[in-house]
Amino acid sequence: MNELQKEKKIRLKDIFMLQGIIMVYSISSVVAKLASAQEFLSFRFLLFYGMEIGILGVYAILWQQAIKKFELSIAYANRAMVMLWALVWAVLIFGERITVQNAIGLVLITLGTIIVNREEKENE
Repeated sequence: MNELQKEKKIRLKDIFMLQGIIMVYSISSVVAKLASAQEFLSFRFLLFYGMEIGILGVYAILWQQAIKKFELSIAYANRAMVMLWALVWAVLIFGERITVQNAIGLVLITLGTIIVNREEKENE
């Protein structure tokens, strides 16, 4: 096993770390929705908009670290899980309802992510 392969070995804690990074990214959409409910250029709008930019900056740094650890195909397959987090925030924060289409789409995305992660583990 060469040095690059040793670096790319993925553990369950790495997957959880990646999901945490993706969760940070999803929070930016929550803050964007909060900003959109404010009057344009009001203090609260600028506050939420600034928070969104800050969150995206943190996410960019964390994402760069994640793609060092993961194969790019694995990292991007897991990024699709942002839909799960967006649905969680929509229900918990905004009181939105989950539709049948939402549930079916989420199941497909989750299964796809699991399949990609499992294939990577089997290839090790």
